[in-house]
Order: sequence, then structure tokens, then C-alpha cells
Amino acid sequence: MKVGILALQGDFAAHARALRRLGAEAVAVRKPEELTALDALVLPGGESTAMLRAIDRDGLAPPLRALLASGRSVLGTCAGLILLAHAVSRPVQRSFDVLDVDVERNAYGTQVDSFRTVADAGGAFPGLEVVCIRAPKIVRVGPAVEVLARVEGDPVLVRAGALWGATFHPELGGDDRVLTAWLPAHRAARNTAL
Repeated sequence: MKVGILALQGDFAAHARALRRLGAEAVAVRKPEELTALDALVLPGGESTAMLRAIDRDGLAPPLRALLASGRSVLGTCAGLILLAHAVSRPVQRSFDVLDVDVERNAYGTQVDSFRTVADAGGAFPGLEVVCIRAPKIVRVGPAVEVLARVEGDPVLVRAGALWGATFHPELGGDDRVLTAWLPAHRAARNTAL
């Protein structure tokens, strides 16, 4: 299982460590040709405006759009979720518009307002601790998007088919259940066991 992590800016090293811990081959993606041979892709946390500038600078937008349309598994965390969203506000910013959610950037405050809490994730991820760092808030969820976890009523983990989005950092909390559930190899193994 080869999982790419967009490594232009942000939290890509922590994702690589977490994915390797789960047995995935985690590779840094910085060039367009590195997007072609992946089984899955992580768009990590960081600063979404800086990521968009780097994507444009390095010619990554067209192959990234192709990968996002391919049906391969993609996980966007924090800034990565912003890149996947349908609409972005505070301030308005462009995105790839592939996940039918609207988000507000930095909705919970600045870096000093970062927090840890336990999400309401029903039976899927009981006791899931989430780490929010300058987190976006999901303010609208489309009809085809499933909410997997909430904090104080707000969606913090969503999925629509192979696209997953988290307002928090599942790679930082020491709880690998979200990454395990998202990884295509783990899902396939679980489905065959049923």
C-alpha cells in the first residue's frame, strides 16, 4: 500500500510516521509525477494558502485534480480538508471542490486557542481524542456526506466515498483508529473478513 503525503508545507512528517506505524509505504509528494503511482493520498494540516501557492508553483494542480477524480482514497486533515471543501470562508479562498462541505478557516481561533477534546463518534470510534490546531469548522454538510464524529455538535470527521475530511489531526493523538479505518488496505481486509 503506497500512500502519498503532500509534502509542500505543514504536518507531513507526522503523517508519514503514523502511516508507517500502520504498515503503509508512506512517500513524500512534491512533484507532479509522484502522484501517479499512489494507492491513496493525504493532504496534511498546515496553512492552506501556502499550500495552494506551492501547488501552483510546482505544477501540481492538474495531476492532483486527476487523482482526486480517480476514486482513490484521499484524506484531508485540517488545511487538507480546506483544500477538499466545496466552499471556504473567513476569508474566501479557492479549493478543489471535491468534498461537499463548506468550511470556515481558523474558526476556533489562533494557534494559542488549539485544544484537545473527546469527540462524539457514536460506536465507530468511542472515546476518540481529537487534536485541533487552528482548526477549520465544517459549517455545512452535503446530503451525500456522512458525519463520523462531532465535537459540541459540529462535524469534525466526514466521508463521502473514498474522500475523508477531518478538522483535527488524527496523526498526532496517538490513536490510529481513524487512519486505520481510512486506509484502503485495512478497509479491504475488514470487508473480506465479513
